[in-house]
Amino acid sequence: MSISVRSLTKIYGTQKAVDHISFEIPKGQIVGFLGPNGAGKSTTMKMITGYLPPTEGTAVVCGFDVQTQSMELRKRTGYLSEQNSLYYDMYVREYLELTAGIHKLDKQKRKQRIEEIISMTGLGKEAHKKIGMLSKGYKQRVGLAQAMIHNPEVLILDEPTSGLDPNQIVEIRDLIIDIGKEKTVLLSTHIMQEVEAMCSRVIIINNGTIVADDNIQNLQKAGNNSTLIVSFETVVPESLIRKINGIGKAEDMGNMRWKLYTAKPDELRKSVMQWALNNDINISSLQSETQSMEDVFRSATLDHKKK
Repeated sequence: MSISVRSLTKIYGTQKAVDHISFEIPKGQIVGFLGPNGAGKSTTMKMITGYLPPTEGTAVVCGFDVQTQSMELRKRTGYLSEQNSLYYDMYVREYLELTAGIHKLDKQKRKQRIEEIISMTGLGKEAHKKIGMLSKGYKQRVGLAQAMIHNPEVLILDEPTSGLDPNQIVEIRDLIIDIGKEKTVLLSTHIMQEVEAMCSRVIIINNGTIVADDNIQNLQKAGNNSTLIVSFETVVPESLIRKINGIGKAEDMGNMRWKLYTAKPDELRKSVMQWALNNDINISSLQSETQSMEDVFRSATLDHKKK
């Protein structure tokens, strides 16, 4: 297991920022770590990477405990922090040289690795500049480059696409997807489209506790209500639609299309087909509609807040 977290807790005075959370991530998964601002995402990431000691619980990365084997852990982990702290007076290559030296990369292979990382992160045109002269998007790329310079087994990325323009986001997204084929990636973001594009699994944290942990498809199907979109070949009156067993609400979408809400979509699908047969009604299409990740996120965090 690349990352194993057990009852991880962080307390600041009277505030419990992270409250006994547990999860495991195997090698080769790209996992989205989501939550509202202040939910405990960055605090958790800092504990997993050894930058912040936990109050209670344990985190093991690549077999090394974050508290007792921190140096071994950091050799195998790349970390892009939310603040992306950089040395603005250093040139890009100079900074990557420094980072490579800290990780004790072989001197003979160091230059080649730096050029590989510059190419991978699209820094080629800006590599001759001082970091302080770069746009926010290119500074973010430098932060990603330093996280990957030592070819770590695990990448912890806190808002990796922050400040990037749409073209840059696609480039970094493709890079992370490629990296995730061989490595473990845990990333936080507020851009739900990026989650759907990159992640095979999502963990949602709210008020310091995990409120959802599953693959995206299951999370999208697990809402309080699912919907079926039904298209008919002729106009069907609402009074007849209401006779379908198992619908919670029916919404006329126009053009002989109806949206049917239900807590049990599989049962409703059968009911619709039987109802159509009994009433000699022709259905041209019947499609399930899943929740968006925005819906999943809001449902998980708002529902939890109400409890």
